[in-house]
Amino acid sequence: MSKIIHIAAALLLDAQGQTLLVRKRGTTAFMQPGGKIEAHEQPVEALARELFEELGLSIDTQQAEYLGQFSAPAANEPGFEVCCQLFRVHSVAAVQPAAEIEEARWVDIDQVEPLELAPLTRDLILPLQREFAQAQRSA
Repeated sequence: MSKIIHIAAALLLDAQGQTLLVRKRGTTAFMQPGGKIEAHEQPVEALARELFEELGLSIDTQQAEYLGQFSAPAANEPGFEVCCQLFRVHSVAAVQPAAEIEEARWVDIDQVEPLELAPLTRDLILPLQREFAQAQRSA
């Protein structure tokens, strides 16, 4: 049985519908911004703290839309699984990589092919965003 890392992450979208992916220092996989939930925190509070620490981004937790819980193998910790509380957050604010984040990149979800993606991002979150985008175009 794998060990579990509990995280809160953002499907962070800009005005053009692009999503922000980040890469931690010393790693190769891009993933959603966010991080570990501390024992005393609600998931949305952990997300707000992590986005501020890692990207200098302040969010209104009331505006973060809860999308559900998702699990996948951890990208950077072999033998671990991430259990993610995912929130959709819209932002037009500039982001600045900080803390352990080496690179932050706004991407069009249909043009992420050359990037190495974390399993959670590749297999669950981006397909979910594609569904949202498709539904929005159909509406």
